[in-house]
Amino acid sequence: MSDPNQIGTLPRIGEVPKKMLAQVVRQERFGDPRTAFQIEEIDVPEIKPHEVLVGVMAAGINYNNVWAARGTPIDVIRIRQKMGEPYDFHIGGSDAAGIVYAIGKDVENVSVGDEVVVHHGCWNHDDPWVLNGKDPIIAPSAAIWGYNTNFGSFGQFCIAQAHQILPKALHLSWEEAAAPTLVGTTAYRMLFGWSGNILGHGDVVLVWGGSGGLGGQAIQLAATHGARAVAVVSDEERGEYCKKLGAVGYINRHEFSHWGIPPHWEDASGQKTWVSGCRAFGKAIWDALGERRNPDIVFEHPGEATIPTSIFVCESGGMVVICAGTTGYSASVDLRYHWVRQKRLQGSHGTNDEQAAAYNQLVCDAKIDPCLGNVYSFENIGQAHAEMEEGTVVFGNRVALVGAPETGMGRKK
Repeated sequence: MSDPNQIGTLPRIGEVPKKMLAQVVRQERFGDPRTAFQIEEIDVPEIKPHEVLVGVMAAGINYNNVWAARGTPIDVIRIRQKMGEPYDFHIGGSDAAGIVYAIGKDVENVSVGDEVVVHHGCWNHDDPWVLNGKDPIIAPSAAIWGYNTNFGSFGQFCIAQAHQILPKALHLSWEEAAAPTLVGTTAYRMLFGWSGNILGHGDVVLVWGGSGGLGGQAIQLAATHGARAVAVVSDEERGEYCKKLGAVGYINRHEFSHWGIPPHWEDASGQKTWVSGCRAFGKAIWDALGERRNPDIVFEHPGEATIPTSIFVCESGGMVVICAGTTGYSASVDLRYHWVRQKRLQGSHGTNDEQAAAYNQLVCDAKIDPCLGNVYSFENIGQAHAEMEEGTVVFGNRVALVGAPETGMGRKK
C-alpha cells in the first residue's frame, strides 16, 4: 500500500502504508494555530529497535502544541535540527489512543494489534542518568513526547518509545481513552511523586483551575485516595462541575482582588492590604471544608498571579507543587512564610513509567473519569488549539478523532 487511508479509517492491522496524513506545523506558518496547522501527506516514519508504531484512533489536545504552533517560547523544529534531526516540520500531539501496527526488534512489552494509550514522558534509553537508576523524567535527555519530539499523535501513525505504551481501558471509547493521560499522569506525579509530601487519606488539597483538564484529574485523584479537594474556579458553574468530580467545595477567585506580585515587604500599608486578602482567601478554604484546616498540598499551575497566596495559605510543613506558569513566570515568595513555617515549593514536570502505570491502572479500573469535553474532527485540530488559547469554555479535555469514526461521545466541533 502506498497511499494514505482516509481520515476516519486505518489499514488492516499490521499493514503499514508508505504515506500518511498529518496535521503539520512549519516554521513559515508559526503564529495563529488555525493556520499554523495544515494537513499534509508525508512519509510514515521508520521505527528504531526500541520504538513502537501506533495507528492513531484519537488524539488529545494539550496547550503545549499551542506553543509549538506559535514557535514560542521555543522553536521546537530548530532545536531538534540543531540536535541532528533532518525534518523541517513538527507533528505534535502528546496524547494518543490507538492500535500497535509495528514494533522494533528490541520491544518485548507490546505486540502488534494491542489497543494502547501513550504516556508523554520519554528519554534516551542510554542516558547515563537513566542507567544509574535516577528518575528518568529529570534526566538531561528527558522530553515531552509530541512537543519536544516529532511524530506525535496528530498523524495517522505516531512513534513512541516502548516504555511509553500502556494498555487502553477496555470500557472507554477511543476518544475517551485519548483524553486524560497527559494531564492525569502529570497530576499523579504532582500529588504522589514527592516523598515527604505525598497526598494521603484525610489530607486537604487546594486545586487551582479545578474545572480544567489538569484540575479535574487532581480532584478525582484526591477523592479516590480519601483526601479532600477544594477547587479554585472563575464562576459558580465551574465550581458545581468540580463538586460533581469529587471536590468538597470551591472558591470563586473573582471574589478576591489581591492577585499578582505582592507589595514589597517594606511597604507596610500595601502589605497589610495584601495579607488581608490572603487571610480572606484562607478563610474561604475553611468555609469550603467546614473546619479550620489549611491545605497540606496546593496544586499549582497559574504561577505568577497565585504563588504568593499559595505559599501563604499552605499548611506548615506542606507543599506547593507547580507544573506550569499560565499567568506568568516571575512568581514572588515572601520568605517569612516559607522558611519559618518550613513549607516546600516543588516543581513538577511530566511523568515517569511507574507513575504513568499507576495512574493508568486507576483509569482501567474505572476509578478515574477521563473527563471528555469537546471532540473535534481531524481537520479542526488547529481550531481546537486556537480555542484553547483563547480560553473558550470547555469542561474537561479536548480530543480530535483521527482513525476512529464518530461514536457520539463528547460535544462535536
